[in-house]
Amino acid sequence: MLTTIIYKTILASFILILSLVVAMYSTLVERKVAGWFQDRHGPNRAGPWGLLQPLADGIKLFFKEEFMPQTADKFLYILGPSLTMLIACLTSAVIPWGPDLVVAGQSYPLQVADINIGILYIFAILSIGVYGIMIGGWSSNNKYALLGSVRASSQMISYELAMSLAIITIVMMTGSLSLREIVAQQLGFNWNIFYQPLGFLIFLICAFAETNRAPFDLPECETELVGGYHTEYSSMKLGFYLFAEYINMFISGAVMATLFLGGYHFPGLDQLGLSPNVFAFVSFMVLFTKITIFGFLFMWIRWTLPRFRYDQLMKLGWKSLIPLAIFNVLITGIVILISR
Repeated sequence: MLTTIIYKTILASFILILSLVVAMYSTLVERKVAGWFQDRHGPNRAGPWGLLQPLADGIKLFFKEEFMPQTADKFLYILGPSLTMLIACLTSAVIPWGPDLVVAGQSYPLQVADINIGILYIFAILSIGVYGIMIGGWSSNNKYALLGSVRASSQMISYELAMSLAIITIVMMTGSLSLREIVAQQLGFNWNIFYQPLGFLIFLICAFAETNRAPFDLPECETELVGGYHTEYSSMKLGFYLFAEYINMFISGAVMATLFLGGYHFPGLDQLGLSPNVFAFVSFMVLFTKITIFGFLFMWIRWTLPRFRYDQLMKLGWKSLIPLAIFNVLITGIVILISR
């Protein structure tokens, strides 16, 4: 029992550190990708190839002047970014990162919490995440920040509906809410994206909206709301909001890979005769590669498509994605009934 607790603690710490490192270097990669798209150099001054740029940005944020509006609610002002960062880190707990490790003849799963309602856990955590943004905007006592937080909450709630309906089809097909069971059923090339292409597309679009990424970055639209819900934040409180966005992008890629792209599975990988620990490492790298591809897609879309108007954003969610998601649920149910 004690050994399991120690292992779970080490695994959770590793995933947390990995999420933070990925968030740090995603800022560098995004600026490099933006430079590539715009035919210019990205950051290349801090260290070789600009590899120390995230460290320089972190030091700058840490030593930046800390201020707080006099009329702000001090407790909620601090709680907002803290809650947002905490929620971003908690989501990774139920994601299966690979098959079991074997240590001293005992198997240990590469999953912090193997619960049979993993999908419900993710949506429960995501539903709390909107409070961090709403609290931050409201506690600042700034009209621009408040409008940004209202936009963010309405946007996230609206797109969570279509996202939930897209996942219902996966649950209907697999008959399970456990992420490990969903991944196990996608062994080989039996990926859910081939059975649910419309559900995947809906989920992908909603993931952009949930992470407030362009072209869905209306909550922090600089032309109308300055910085939006984090206008009045500076130093590491602002850093928490920015870091949480990149961690959410990383976790969104992991969830999409888990639900639709086979998770850590890859065709033929289980037939190579690798030892259990080598197989676990290679499988983890397969999942990480899929997440990296999704990360590049997030950046590609951001630097390619212009920002929507807010009415266009809400119209897409309520009048297009939700009806399509309901239609997809109905078609999936009919196909399941016919195939029995």
